Amino acid sequence: MSHAPATDRPSMFKQPKAVYAVAFACVVSFMGIGLVDPILPAISEQLDATPSQVTLLFTSYLVVTAVAMLITNAVSSRIGAKKTLIAGLALIVVFAALAGSAGSIDGIVGFRAGWGLGNALFIATSLAVIVASASGGFAGAIILYETALGVGIAVGPLLGGLLGEISWRGPFFGVSVLMLIALVATVLFLPATPRPDHHTSVLAPIKALRHRGLLIMGLAALFYNWAFFTMLGYAPFPMKLSAIQLGLVFFGWGILVAIFAVFGAPALQRRFGTAPTLYAALGLFAIDLAVIAAWPTNRTVLICAVIAAGIMIGINNTLTTQAVMVISPVERPVASAAYGFVRFIGGGLAPFAAGKLVEHFNLHVPFAIAAGSAVLAALLLSTAHRTLADADRGLDEDGEKVAGADAPAQIAGEVADEFGGAAGALDDYEREQERDDDLVR
Repeated sequence: MSHAPATDRPSMFKQPKAVYAVAFACVVSFMGIGLVDPILPAISEQLDATPSQVTLLFTSYLVVTAVAMLITNAVSSRIGAKKTLIAGLALIVVFAALAGSAGSIDGIVGFRAGWGLGNALFIATSLAVIVASASGGFAGAIILYETALGVGIAVGPLLGGLLGEISWRGPFFGVSVLMLIALVATVLFLPATPRPDHHTSVLAPIKALRHRGLLIMGLAALFYNWAFFTMLGYAPFPMKLSAIQLGLVFFGWGILVAIFAVFGAPALQRRFGTAPTLYAALGLFAIDLAVIAAWPTNRTVLICAVIAAGIMIGINNTLTTQAVMVISPVERPVASAAYGFVRFIGGGLAPFAAGKLVEHFNLHVPFAIAAGSAVLAALLLSTAHRTLADADRGLDEDGEKVAGADAPAQIAGEVADEFGGAAGALDDYEREQERDDDLVR
């Protein structure tokens, strides 16, 4: 991914209030990825819950997000971006607060599911809204969005650790308050957005999986996410650290995720290509997880391995998402929804499975399986090697040229996209450009 020229950067900071309102909400939303990690052991201890029960916080959140991927585009194409955005923010405010006030692990798990639905609705439209509202062009909006992504991923665990030192309820209430501020600002400052020209079918993402390249990418991402969320969801338990100490560990992890997602992955892609870079990233991630599997009770090894994993995770998240947007011969929002649906199933089930494996076997087993899962992801990708090579040339799996795939400022938005928002924003942007070109002609 390439950034906009230096001349575009100053305009990034001269934005309407609506853009900053949504960008702030993006920061808070992306915090949710690592926010709960520092408080997992505290929840387990204080609510007398097993680690596998506590990891259901990830499972309910991500499985609901996966299923919600099938409906977010259908909803936004019918009621418009602003209403979808506000609905998502409102759900996050309510369910984050309810999770903080819950008196049992079952309550928290249930309310995290509602939070997952709200997050899916919000992220599916947030970048599209930023692009539509931002001054200074598309590239400036993308840089702003990427900044929100990086800040959110890095700061989330640190904030979770700081508030978790007070109480395990603190991070939940903190998110609710911050999102309420973002909700009020969005309602006040964001102008009404028009409804899209056409409706998206709920079944469109499922039908899109008939395309071989998209299906392989989705399955590879399922196994990669199994490895990723095994580490993210279960590694805090054997570390035996306080909330703030865990927050600092995952802050270091988040910093590396952000740096290598925004800067490292694009540079490696330009130098080596998408497929070789992904093989290397997944191979190194498998080695990293194998180290954890070998010494899961060695705190120093565990901490270093978790932080280092941020490098491979940042690279993989960026390049797989970008490749999916290019290779699939369907609309970008549909491709992103199909891909997200498959991969988040793996991410949602992995932490709970890790807890059960530890209960029935030992601490080595889930991380060893995670290492094997990362290898399997690389092997699956290798069956689509030619498709990935075509994607580097801007071709989809049918050999057709993809509009905008060779334009760094346009493709840039896809690398930050985790829930479909960038894909929709790019399509909207390209349609607007086509209309402008027609007017000029």
